[in-house]
Amino acid sequence: MGNSSVIQEFINYLKFEKHFSAHTAKCYAADLGQYCDFLTGQANSGDASEASQNPWAVSDSSVATQTQTQTEENIETLLLTADINVVRRFMADLNTHAYSKSTTARKLATIRSFYKFLVKRNYVAGNPAMTIKTPKQDKKLPKFLEYEQVLRLLNTPPANTWLGARDRAMMEVLYSTGVRVSELVALNIDDVDFLGEVIHVRGKGKKERICPVGSTALQSIQGYIEYRNRRMASDSAFDSKVLFANKHGKRMSARSVRRKMDKYLIEAGLDPAISPHTLRHSFATHMLNNGADLRSVQELLGHQSLSTTQIYTHVTAGRMQEQYHLAHPLETSPAAHG
Repeated sequence: MGNSSVIQEFINYLKFEKHFSAHTAKCYAADLGQYCDFLTGQANSGDASEASQNPWAVSDSSVATQTQTQTEENIETLLLTADINVVRRFMADLNTHAYSKSTTARKLATIRSFYKFLVKRNYVAGNPAMTIKTPKQDKKLPKFLEYEQVLRLLNTPPANTWLGARDRAMMEVLYSTGVRVSELVALNIDDVDFLGEVIHVRGKGKKERICPVGSTALQSIQGYIEYRNRRMASDSAFDSKVLFANKHGKRMSARSVRRKMDKYLIEAGLDPAISPHTLRHSFATHMLNNGADLRSVQELLGHQSLSTTQIYTHVTAGRMQEQYHLAHPLETSPAAHG
């Protein structure tokens, strides 16, 4: 990142004003660090011949050598004087290094957000990345488990030990509510309302929402809490506010949840490539398959935009077509149209 005060100011803005997670802010910083490396590399070499062969490259070759005179200027000046052609050459460089479309799109979004911030703070007059088109993404439908597979997975952890009861309760909550793993591990014991049959979830940007919890998941949580409380009584260092604790009595990490689930996937004979997020996808898909409306699922998942939730309609539509063809095989055969 160099010694750029404007980048640090932007990262602080993301963390303290927009309430982005530390992980997300770190990703933004890494993308901007790479952008800075590119700018200084261009300033030192002025070599844009590689980019000129790239579909992102600008057609005016005279502009491509513009950075050659900037060799002695610092990174702050390079950032504040960059124009649309500089950003295009950065995109060309990413394309040359065979970054995926999704990664390229994310890096462009980072630069676009950064310059939007600079415009807002009156550091620059305009956003050089605003009119650059985002690479068209390949649509990937989310993977989900069939209901029977979910049951097989949820029944795998032993319910007669405190760690097994914890793991079953964690996976039950993931599937019953559709919460993200980061939201699951952030839960405190006071976030569970057994009487109201809901949990209070702190989502992205510290936005809170209420998620209904199924009776089976609540029973699993209650069973786990009994073990947890006995464990806590014998350990003075146990964090009493945390819902899902590790063997040391501290808050579980998202990585630990993934490791635990990997173990149970193998024991259940399921694909070990399945992730905890797959339970979130399964929750949304099963909700829509059972008649839930898209807006309700959007609220339950904590999606800011309905378009994010709409990806599940492609999954459910495809599933319905499969079921229809299985039920009416003659209607899809050539003879049926002949």
